Amino acid sequence: MTPVAIVTGASSGIGAATARRLATEGFHVLAAARRTDRLTGLVEDITAAGGTATAVTCDVTSDSSVAELAAAAAGLPGPVTVLVNNAGGARGLDPVEDGSIGDWQWMYDVNVLGSLRVTKALLPALDASGAGTVIMVSSTAGFTVYEGGGGYTAAKHAQTALTGTLRLELSGRPIRVVEIDPGMVKTDEFGLVRFDGDAERAAAVYAGVPEPLVAEDVADCIAWCATRPQHVNIDRLVVRPLAQAAQHKVHRVS
Repeated sequence: MTPVAIVTGASSGIGAATARRLATEGFHVLAAARRTDRLTGLVEDITAAGGTATAVTCDVTSDSSVAELAAAAAGLPGPVTVLVNNAGGARGLDPVEDGSIGDWQWMYDVNVLGSLRVTKALLPALDASGAGTVIMVSSTAGFTVYEGGGGYTAAKHAQTALTGTLRLELSGRPIRVVEIDPGMVKTDEFGLVRFDGDAERAAAVYAGVPEPLVAEDVADCIAWCATRPQHVNIDRLVVRPLAQAAQHKVHRVS
C-alpha cells in the first residue's frame, strides 16, 4: 500500500511545494488547507505529473475541522507515515509596547495550537504505521528574536518548545520528530499576510537579496528528512540563503 503524507497549509508556498515533492517520492499526499479551490488545482497538478493526492479542506484552528482531517486520513488505504505541520504565518511588525493582541493571538493559534491540534489527531495513525515522522516547519525565528518580531518569534519559540518536548515524550515509540527552520524564504503570500496585503512592504524585505530561498528549497529539505532510513532522526535542520549569514546579517546588492 502507498504510504500517506499529510501536509497542512498546502494551498500555497512551502506547503504546496512540499505536497508536490512528496508525491514524487512515492507518497499519497493528503493536502490540507482552508482554500478548497487551490487544493483542487494542486491535486490536479500532482495527478497530471503521475502522483496521487487527496484534498481536504481544513482549518487548523478548529477542533472539528482537524477531526475531519483525521477521519479523511483514516479512510485512505495506506498507512499514515508522515505529517508535515506547515500551516502558520506572521502578522504585523509592531514593537511589543504597541503589539496587536489580535495579531499575536492569531499567530499563536495557527502556529502553535494548530500544530498541537493536528499532531494530537494524527499521532495514533502515525504510531500504528510503525514508522511515523512528524515534521514541524518552524523558523529561524524559533531561536532568534528581532525588533518588531515579538509576536511571531514568541509563537515560533513556542512551536520549537512543543517540538522538542514531543520528541522526548515519544522516545521509545516508532515516531521521529523533525524541526525545519528556514530563514529568508520568498513566497507569494507570507509577506502579504504579514503586512496586510501591502505588496510594497512585503517586497522590501527581500530588496537587494541575491537569491533568497524559495518554497521548493524548503520542500527539498523536508523530503530529504522524511526519506531518511527510519532509524535516522534529523532533530533540527536550519536552512538559510547564502546571502543570510544570521537573522540580522543579510548581504544585499544595489
